[in-house]
Amino acid sequence: MTSRIPAVYLPHGGGPWPFVELGLPPGSMDGLATYLRSLPDVPPVAPRALLVVSAHWEEAQPTLMTASRPPLLYDYYGFPSDAYELQWPAPGAPDVAEEVREVLGLAGITTAVDAERGFDHGTFVVTKVAYPTPTIPTLQLSLMHDLDPARHFALGRALAPLRDRGVFIIGSGMSYHNMQAFRRLMAGDHGPAEDARAFDGWLAETVLADESSRETRLAEWTRAPAARACHPREEHLLPLMVIAGAANGDTPTLPFHGPVIGAQSLAAQFG
Repeated sequence: MTSRIPAVYLPHGGGPWPFVELGLPPGSMDGLATYLRSLPDVPPVAPRALLVVSAHWEEAQPTLMTASRPPLLYDYYGFPSDAYELQWPAPGAPDVAEEVREVLGLAGITTAVDAERGFDHGTFVVTKVAYPTPTIPTLQLSLMHDLDPARHFALGRALAPLRDRGVFIIGSGMSYHNMQAFRRLMAGDHGPAEDARAFDGWLAETVLADESSRETRLAEWTRAPAARACHPREEHLLPLMVIAGAANGDTPTLPFHGPVIGAQSLAAQFG
């Protein structure tokens, strides 16, 4: 059995779900919750660190958290008070941050660090479900706010060697992300679900394509059916570009493929 750890892109759900009652349609998140609870079984060996690329952090250049005890960043609003009292006190990984900077530097990618940044909900919601006892050192890596697919693929390719060094790389976003449409779905309007199904069919086919075709198609994702209806802004899709870049030739699978808040969504795993 190889010790290489798979790289995973996954949907992180809505806000502080599932720890706060949000009035979501019954059963609409059950499949995602089951999948997230299975994440610890993905690596063939226990990871020495979790490296999360969250849709909720963008900087001019790739930036790494370096806090030894990162706080939680409650980067949502309008939820019950319980949403702002959640805790997930995982240790940071400043030593791994330096290792990440080293491999990115070898690829000619300039990085920055942030010693104050906390875990945003794109990270702590997923990890709190998957690893309720927070013992694995965890850090985040930002997106780049130009949202250039090619630069994010290159970022993923440079990160790939870390998969052989015990680092579990997780891209946290949503394969469907249109906030106004989510509100319509929650109100009983099923119209946006048609757009979600159209884009999802294209995205599933793309993820499972050969590596060259996958990169070409993802780089041109705006040509997909209902692309902008599903992603008015693409920050929740960009973590997939990073994870696809880190695939390193490994076989893709769709370990989760089902509804999230009424819209068809998927997770992608390489390795």
